[in-house]
Amino acid sequence: MGSCAPKIGPSGTGCLESLYGLLPVRCPRSDALMKVRGSKIVVQALRDEGVRFVFGIPGTHNIELWDALADEGGILSVLVADERGAAFAADGLARTSGKIGVLNVVPGAGVSHALSGIAEAFMDGVPMVVLACGIRADTGHAYQLHAIDQCAVLEPVTKSVFRARLAEDIYPMIRRAFQVARRGTPGPVAVEMPANLYMLVQEVERVGFEPDPELVPEPDRDLVELAARMLGEAEHPALYLGMGAAGAAELLVPLAEQLAAPVTTTFSGKGVFPEDHPLFLWNGFGAQAPKFVRRVMDRCDCLLAIGCRFSEVATGSYGLVPPDRLIHVDVNPEVFNRTFRAKLAIEADARAFVQAIRGLIEGSRPREELEERISRGHERVRDRWRRQTSDTRITPFQLFEALQRHCSPDAVFATDSGNGTFLAMEQLRLMGGPGCFLAPVDYSCMGYAVPAAIGAALGNPDRDVVALPGDGALLMSGLELLTAANYRAAPLVCVLRDGKLGQIAQFQKIPLNRETGSVLPDFDVEALARATGCAFYRFIRGHELDSVLPAALERTREGQPVVIEVVIDYSVKTYFTKGVIRTNFWRLPWGDRLRMLGRALARRV
Repeated sequence: MGSCAPKIGPSGTGCLESLYGLLPVRCPRSDALMKVRGSKIVVQALRDEGVRFVFGIPGTHNIELWDALADEGGILSVLVADERGAAFAADGLARTSGKIGVLNVVPGAGVSHALSGIAEAFMDGVPMVVLACGIRADTGHAYQLHAIDQCAVLEPVTKSVFRARLAEDIYPMIRRAFQVARRGTPGPVAVEMPANLYMLVQEVERVGFEPDPELVPEPDRDLVELAARMLGEAEHPALYLGMGAAGAAELLVPLAEQLAAPVTTTFSGKGVFPEDHPLFLWNGFGAQAPKFVRRVMDRCDCLLAIGCRFSEVATGSYGLVPPDRLIHVDVNPEVFNRTFRAKLAIEADARAFVQAIRGLIEGSRPREELEERISRGHERVRDRWRRQTSDTRITPFQLFEALQRHCSPDAVFATDSGNGTFLAMEQLRLMGGPGCFLAPVDYSCMGYAVPAAIGAALGNPDRDVVALPGDGALLMSGLELLTAANYRAAPLVCVLRDGKLGQIAQFQKIPLNRETGSVLPDFDVEALARATGCAFYRFIRGHELDSVLPAALERTREGQPVVIEVVIDYSVKTYFTKGVIRTNFWRLPWGDRLRMLGRALARRV
């Protein structure tokens, strides 16, 4: 009887020799059969992909998979409070660990509950595999429990949807799903397996996987040479970096220094370029940025954009204007010329492109004057933030300065949809590299921060993890604090408490002069923290931060999640908020502008 190696790495090939003492599967050189439940095959595929955590909730359809996972000591099934939390936690793990997040959900309601987090991963380019159990396909019965066409539901928000029909489909299908999830622009991939494949013992003739060769798009040499000439001829080149540039992170500083180019990033790209570097300018540019950033970028006569899509949030509602000489580099050619027309579009892996172009740029430019200009601009902005004070609330600058003083340099910060994201984006200065800043950007789901921080904490037990939900976002996913306590995944959860849906209230206040549906009912954050097994602190004044934060962080490092209620001062709007409002107001027809101003003035009077 032949055999083949049972351990197969993420890029390996092979077939299963043995599953937990069951009969061996037939390898290409063997005639043996294996009698096995499909749930065991799933576990072997996950094990061969190096999966350590699977997030979800068991139900009648997928209990066999949960049972099989319990037999596998190297994979932890993480029981969450809600499937949406499972998807966000898988997202947080993937963004920070280099691993692919995995969900294990029941048909119908489990899939639809997780859908927001799956869509967030799809929009933000986060690799994820969704094990979407299906209803039984072997009975012929109609109107089964949870019966919807979930593949049709998943198709618009995933890179691909696979449906297993036979037990021998499972292993190669799951391995293929991982391959698709990580390739090109990463994203979620779903695999639907009918419940009968999980639960019934079946004869499997062959279980194997032969991966497609890894095809990394190499840049066209002529196009790279043209890009090098365009940058060399420019007087004031600049870089604009998205998360797609993360694979080239350590090469970006030498490139920027050689070009003497100011560096801006997207929200998702925050941390790709070290933000203590003198050439770091801002996260974004245009109307959403401070005046000194706009002045620097107004001089830009050639912009090299790597690994970005010029999406609505990243561009402040399209409130920036790239120069005519725009060089756009991305692994996915579908993003080219969708928002802004590029003078030169290059389909390429970011790392391969940067390696190629660095060898073609001769010499280096003086950058002292530019660096001094950027430094003065940052200091003026920080002085403005420092001057904001309050006797009864914590200012955002006080909070973020204190967090960065006491957290480790590679700390992970998870924000939520709303004002906290824009504040953290503008005021945190991250030097820990890609994966230090987690935010729900292009799908912008509320309730993201807490479960994403849990996933990040599980995947990075030696790093500080800070969640920054608003009080409205906490209402959506606060019960996941119980998950954090149960698994000793211990983020520091700073609840930004203003009693409102802060970002929406600000958007309402300026043009409408009233807040409708954005003022929250009062609730007791301390009671929630205590009920879910978390330590609790409350900050009202800035001087309290340095005395309490070290003790709070020490508790998280010992495995206990900590909730801090931060009575936050949102009185000063972010540059992003002011820029987006201004950008959209001036796009309105004159009649609508006048009506909007008249309504706001009448309500003020």
